[in-house]
Amino acid sequence: MSTYDKYETVIGLETHVQLATNSKAFCGDAIEFGASPNTHISTIALAYPGTLPKANHQHIQFAIRLGLALGSTINLENRFDRKNYFYADLPKGYQITQDRLPICVGGQLPIRVDGKMRHIRIHHIHMEEDAGKSIHDLDPKHSLIDLNRAGTPLLEIVSEPDLRSADEVDAFMTTMRQLVRYLEISDGNMEQASLRCDCNISVRLKGTEKLGQRCEVKNLNSMRFARKAIEFEQKRQIDLIESGGKVLQQTLNFDPNTGRTSPLRSKEDAHDYRYFPEPDLPPIKIKREQVQKIKKQLPPLPWQLLETFTQTYQLSEYDANLLTEEKGIALFAQKLLQASAHHKAIANLLINKIIPYLKQENLDAEDFPIPIGNLLDFIDLIQSEQVSHSIAYQRLFPALLERPTVSAKEVATQMNLLQSKDDDFLLELVERILAQHPDKVKAYQNGKKGLIGFFMGDLMKQSKGKAHPKEAKKLLESKLAE
Repeated sequence: MSTYDKYETVIGLETHVQLATNSKAFCGDAIEFGASPNTHISTIALAYPGTLPKANHQHIQFAIRLGLALGSTINLENRFDRKNYFYADLPKGYQITQDRLPICVGGQLPIRVDGKMRHIRIHHIHMEEDAGKSIHDLDPKHSLIDLNRAGTPLLEIVSEPDLRSADEVDAFMTTMRQLVRYLEISDGNMEQASLRCDCNISVRLKGTEKLGQRCEVKNLNSMRFARKAIEFEQKRQIDLIESGGKVLQQTLNFDPNTGRTSPLRSKEDAHDYRYFPEPDLPPIKIKREQVQKIKKQLPPLPWQLLETFTQTYQLSEYDANLLTEEKGIALFAQKLLQASAHHKAIANLLINKIIPYLKQENLDAEDFPIPIGNLLDFIDLIQSEQVSHSIAYQRLFPALLERPTVSAKEVATQMNLLQSKDDDFLLELVERILAQHPDKVKAYQNGKKGLIGFFMGDLMKQSKGKAHPKEAKKLLESKLAE
């Protein structure tokens, strides 16, 4: 056993989700990624004297929606607090957040790693506002500040220290991104910082219960960077302990160019932030009826659909994962699967033809041109062997996209694609092919039975896909045996 195998990595996440609200958390400033710097700011966002914040109704609704999806308890009374610290891109000198009364408490997020399901416990979810953005690479002598993002509404999801590897962190963040998209509360775009995480990482000897000293790696907005940061940090801490050193509680920065972490500052505890109740915002009272209304409006959740697709419709986990990546595709697939007994054929059609078409045309699933009834008829033509699978995919499907309102059978008939079981048609075709290849007929009859594939290929080619394969093969074998 290597030195590293003696240790267990323990990880807790603080995940920040930027919400797709129409305005900022406590004022009416617009939210627009990529806008010219410092154009979406106001006296309220900058906390000018005499200005007052106002809670954002959408912010609260989106928090309830996420909490209900995760099975959290919703606090019906909410209070905001001031978290005091100085950053150059924090214009107020404090952040409006929630400390003692977060909006959601408890819950769990199911993740799947290596085919096994785990439930990662959620400690709480709280509402807060974002800081601005410091830019260090545009000017050789100065850092630049863009305050457009300052005041953007966030939800921070604080997990329990239940994660044990970079793979599990990847699964957690991937599932969280999928969930916020299903709930339509965020685009979950990590590249645009709509979803990012702080990783609290510690190590301990396997079999021990006591947690090790944790270090926090800040603002990881890429799963590739998160994975590298975790792998580097767990090795650093183990090496430090094994050499007789002590892990210090620190906030760390991760440099993607070097793949290393480095200290930013000593890790703050709650008392360092001098929390106190936000004096300019009254308590938020949420009605129980409001929570129930939001609960009824929740869409099917990704893990629920995954279970339905694998258990009810007997799809493979691979197919089910592909079909549940996006909510629109998943709901479209569910309608098709509910209406047909040919579940695997439906999955193949979606994965191989429909999803690529939607991506190519930049369409939502609800805008797919071929009606569901016509798609089911298309599947039935294949399953009943009226049209061969290859001809259906290569010729009939593109034709249906051009004439989506015409029935699949009518289009197939017009294009002369229906397979024939007619004895006279098949007999004439078989006799013609055998007459064209007397040497191969002789070779087959002398024991080269693999030549049946050659005859079938030529037969299907000459029939332009119209010959029914099973009937044609049966007739071929009969004629070759004479």
